[in-house]
Amino acid sequence: MIDEGYIKFSAIWEEQEPLPKETLTKLIDCRDKMYQHGLIGAYPNGIGFGNISIRWKNSHDFIISGSATGGIPRSAVNHYTHVYRVDIEENRLFCQGPVVASSESMSHAAIYRSRIEVQSIIHVHHLELWENLLCKVPTTPEDVASGTPEMAYALMDLLKPPSDSDTGIIAMEGHREGIIVYGPSLTEATNCLLQKKFSILEHKL
Repeated sequence: MIDEGYIKFSAIWEEQEPLPKETLTKLIDCRDKMYQHGLIGAYPNGIGFGNISIRWKNSHDFIISGSATGGIPRSAVNHYTHVYRVDIEENRLFCQGPVVASSESMSHAAIYRSRIEVQSIIHVHHLELWENLLCKVPTTPEDVASGTPEMAYALMDLLKPPSDSDTGIIAMEGHREGIIVYGPSLTEATNCLLQKKFSILEHKL
């Protein structure tokens, strides 16, 4: 069952003007590249999937694509927001910007909290890649739903030592098609994801 797009936490959103374009240029370019590859988008029923973020100023804050923006072919500054506080225990998130934060924001927060070296996170959907990655890479439990505190804790468990890589891929078994890739930069996270995708598809040929 596809449950992407539904916010499962309490979002305290303060509507504000977009962040400066120069702050978002690389994020927008990378997000739109993911859309072109079919890794971010929308299902026929209109529910969007996929999101992307970058850490903000070496803190636990981050900038992330907004809720219900997956189906937009070309994103703009008004499609991103600043998450400045996440309370996993209380299932609450605080954000400010022109749009409310993505439904997967709590998962991003858990990874940034676990790995200070991680500067970017991309959450995508791709059935074939997901099926090939399940249990071959770190995988969250089948009974854990996306966008929940349980998913956040599951991700934090996977990222505990001795797992210490600053670039990696996680499959979400309880979130059909869901994959998370993280890295020390948008470029490295993107390359990690696309190399994995291309290697699997080429192997089929």
